[in-house]
Amino acid sequence: MSATRLWALIRKEFIQILRDPRSLTITFIMPLIQLFLLGYAATSDVRNVPLAVLDEDRTPAARDLLAAYRAADYFHIDYDVTSETELRKLIDGGQAGAGLIIPAGYGDKIASGQTAEVAFVVDGSDPTIAGTGLSAAQLIAQAKATALVVSRAAQLGQSGAVRSLIDMRTQVWYNPDLVSAYNMVPAMIGMILQFLTLQLTAAAIVRERERGTMEQLAVTPLSAAELMVGKLAPFVLISMIDAVEIVVVGVLVFNVPINGSLWLLFALSALFLATTLGIGLFVSTIAHTQREAQMSSMLFTLPAIFLSGFFFPIAAMPKVLQYASYAIPLRYYLIVARSIVLKGVGADALLPEIEALLIFGVLITALAVWRFRKTLD
Repeated sequence: MSATRLWALIRKEFIQILRDPRSLTITFIMPLIQLFLLGYAATSDVRNVPLAVLDEDRTPAARDLLAAYRAADYFHIDYDVTSETELRKLIDGGQAGAGLIIPAGYGDKIASGQTAEVAFVVDGSDPTIAGTGLSAAQLIAQAKATALVVSRAAQLGQSGAVRSLIDMRTQVWYNPDLVSAYNMVPAMIGMILQFLTLQLTAAAIVRERERGTMEQLAVTPLSAAELMVGKLAPFVLISMIDAVEIVVVGVLVFNVPINGSLWLLFALSALFLATTLGIGLFVSTIAHTQREAQMSSMLFTLPAIFLSGFFFPIAAMPKVLQYASYAIPLRYYLIVARSIVLKGVGADALLPEIEALLIFGVLITALAVWRFRKTLD
């Protein structure tokens, strides 16, 4: 082995790498992104679950019970509702992950030493949050009931056993058995739609540019809009076929119930495609090679996987990452897919998510079209 020849080859490879500063930059940035996402977002610890409270008692005893839930970091009381209909609407729309119902007469029963019933409902569409939420709610109620028993026994001078004063009745909505497949199958629609359209769109257009055929297409009578639509249309069709395939397999193999409108699901899937196709088109305008396009696509794919709620609950993430998740279109689509499939909700309950996807679709597509036209000029 000749050290001179080996050094010449190594020097040549370094020169090649340095001539591609974009890929080199991504190579150094990607590990940092993975480190931060895995370190902070990859957690199954459930914290700050949005809680809706229906307090029909409005007594000091009821406020004392709410204080116990507020003190625990498992829940964050975000909504004070006045009816079960309002509570269900919040859970249907995904704004609340659980609901606490304190019936009228709760304070009187506690004061008289009777057992008071309290209802706790949890959104079972996410089994991780639902399972932890149920356990936490029961533990908080038991701890509060024990404190009340000890306090009452001390007041009455009793030393024997005293029955519990709080009876927590729990109920899981939409997914009573907490089957994880019911949560993952609808989410896979969004993940596959994003992955396929982003990767295939970016790679296909860059491939044309690498082969020199993009310039040939640019000098044809095709307008820029016709060229763009013609390049993207096959990926739209392929992605929608994949979405149908996932739904069919999910129903037949995993027995996932479809409680909502499939037409609404596929219509909003097409809306979500506007964002993923736009991102893929944008990546294709800034990448020069297929490898660079694939690496650039990962800069969008990794945050989407970790910050959208696909694997890990958003409520368990640090506040900074929770705020960052609002910039991830997949976050909104996952709420849409899971709500339609498991909860059977309509478009009226998903208006915030639909509006967000519409805004993302318009902005990202406009930016991508502008960049695409610029690269053709």
